[in-house]
Amino acid sequence: MELAPYSDGMISEFQDLSNKIDLLAEMTQALRRENAYLRQANAALGAENAVYVQRMSEAQQRVEALLEKIPELVQAGLAEAAAEKDA
Repeated sequence: MELAPYSDGMISEFQDLSNKIDLLAEMTQALRRENAYLRQANAALGAENAVYVQRMSEAQQRVEALLEKIPELVQAGLAEAAAEKDA
C-alpha cells in the first residue's frame, strides 16, 4: 500500500503552522522573561515605597512634636516680652 504524497499546498500549510508555533514559543519565553523582570522591579519598588512610608511617618511625628511645642514657645515669648517691657 502506497501513501499518497502530500500536496505542495498541504506542506506549505504545515510549514506555516510550524513557523507560527515557533513564533508563539519565542513570544511565550519573552513574556516570561519580561514578567520575571517586572516582578523583580515591583518587589524593589515595594521595598523602596516602604522606606518612604517610614520616613514620612518619622517626619510626621517630628512635625507633630513641634506643633505641640508651639503653645509653650508662644507663652515663653510672651513672658519674655513682658519681662523686657517691665525692665
